[in-house]
Amino acid sequence: MLTLLAYGMVVVFMTLIMTKKLSPLTALILVPVAFGIAGGFAPQLGEMMVAGIAKLAPTGVMLMFAILYFAIMLDAGLFEPFVQRLIVLVHGDPMKVVVGTAVLALLVSLDGDGSTTYMITTAAMLPLFRRLGMRPLVLACVTMMASGVMNTLPWGGPTARAASALSIDVSTVFVPMIPAIVAGVCWVLYASYRLGLSERRRLAAMGASSTANTQVLLEELANPDISEDTLHRRPDRLLVNAVLTVALLVALIAAVLPLPVLFMIGFAVALLLNYPTIDEQKALLSRHAGNVLAVVGLIFAAGIFTGILSGTKMVDAMADSVIQLVPPVLGPYLAIVTGVLSIPFTFFISNDAFYFGVLPILAKAGQAYGISAAEMARAALIGQPVHLLSPLVPSTFLLVGLVGVDFDDHQRYTLKWALGSAAVLLLAGLVTLVIPLRG
Repeated sequence: MLTLLAYGMVVVFMTLIMTKKLSPLTALILVPVAFGIAGGFAPQLGEMMVAGIAKLAPTGVMLMFAILYFAIMLDAGLFEPFVQRLIVLVHGDPMKVVVGTAVLALLVSLDGDGSTTYMITTAAMLPLFRRLGMRPLVLACVTMMASGVMNTLPWGGPTARAASALSIDVSTVFVPMIPAIVAGVCWVLYASYRLGLSERRRLAAMGASSTANTQVLLEELANPDISEDTLHRRPDRLLVNAVLTVALLVALIAAVLPLPVLFMIGFAVALLLNYPTIDEQKALLSRHAGNVLAVVGLIFAAGIFTGILSGTKMVDAMADSVIQLVPPVLGPYLAIVTGVLSIPFTFFISNDAFYFGVLPILAKAGQAYGISAAEMARAALIGQPVHLLSPLVPSTFLLVGLVGVDFDDHQRYTLKWALGSAAVLLLAGLVTLVIPLRG
């Protein structure tokens, strides 16, 4: 009964948000509450929801102040010189802009933190996308694809979880996977090229993309009109803002303080440096309050969803049901089965639930067919590009909030490309024999 309830909740939830019958915010709250009551858990729901919210509270605080910090930097014009230089380099070509976005995201993703990748890439590239009239969905898609592939790095989280769950050295999982990861990077660049060509054709049809427009954009940057947007610029504080941002990012990577605290401090300092008067500060908060509220609201709503999913043991029921459904004839192909299962599983449940709850059971079954724990761990990483599209991943809300797109629109637009990334990783793993075709 619990298994049916779990699957029913997931199916109803995804159907409602994908068909836009409910917004993700309301669906994350109402759907699990309704199914929790239907399952007879009404007396415990309050405790479960509070536990889920408390677990995600630091993330919600971090995202709120991170969005506000980079909003200040965007308003103050920190990235305008970079945008101007980049416009010259790409000659107003949307294809080159999209590929450049992918390269930047891949490089930044080397630090293993998705939130940092989203913040830096979006802050640097979003002004250029806006200048050229390009769709922000493309920016979100390319950035997430890059992060999805690079999320398999040992310090990114999933690889370390898989190795820890199976009590093996992380290097035995990651090092053989390097060729497959390189193939995934090549796929990201190819997909970015295709998306860039699509944007080039779309803008050309609108008459918005041409060589002549490049000079116009440069002139606009050099001699901006006095408008509400340009009045927020603080060109005299460019160096100070740059130093502050670099210092903040270094502190983030070095983990000097917890991320929420760092962004709270960074926001307060940046606010005083750029908008010292109370009226200016109120105006800035008013401009960005809607964006912040939408993102943070989703985070706490996701806490209710995950709290009920975990507290009712629905996650455990789903894991057990899938393992029982694997027929013995597929036993020798359990590595491939694990790779395929990692796509929906890491989408519908957390990485912790999959790697520490499901993977050990699958790996134990794989041993009977001669499949090593390291091979099963590599297969379990295949779903990471799709995992980042899950509404249970807090950093995803940061990305859509920074870019300014709806979460469900981002899901629909990016899903096929993320599935392509997973397919490339799996195929490359099979070709290089680091994921066995059969035991």
